[in-house]
Amino acid sequence: MNGIGSRIREERERLGLTQRAFGDIGGVEPNAQGKYESGERTPKADYLAAVAARGVDALYVLSGVHTPVEHSSLNAQEEQLLSSFRLLQEADQAAVRQLLGSLAERAQLPPARAGGYERGMYGRLSGK
Repeated sequence: MNGIGSRIREERERLGLTQRAFGDIGGVEPNAQGKYESGERTPKADYLAAVAARGVDALYVLSGVHTPVEHSSLNAQEEQLLSSFRLLQEADQAAVRQLLGSLAERAQLPPARAGGYERGMYGRLSGK
């Protein structure tokens, strides 16, 4: 399924929301949200405007093309990261994308606790 429905689902999952929560943002019932994602129904403009206001890339949902990030909105570290990424071979870029995706998923999980301390990404303990 390559269309608006699959891109709506992709954006919902990127934001870590359930169909119910996402439907609430868009002002629709969960069954309508499911129909949007399956491609059975097409959302209206007010739905798209509401979800876009909460972080959905509406251009991507409608066209399949991500909204470009303005270069001026990048800080120095982001610029350096992007410049370095662009120098990599395609296979290495794919590996970096996979690594970042995994790290981003892990960052959304609650931190593991060990004796009142939070265990960091690589198992180190930090006093909190």
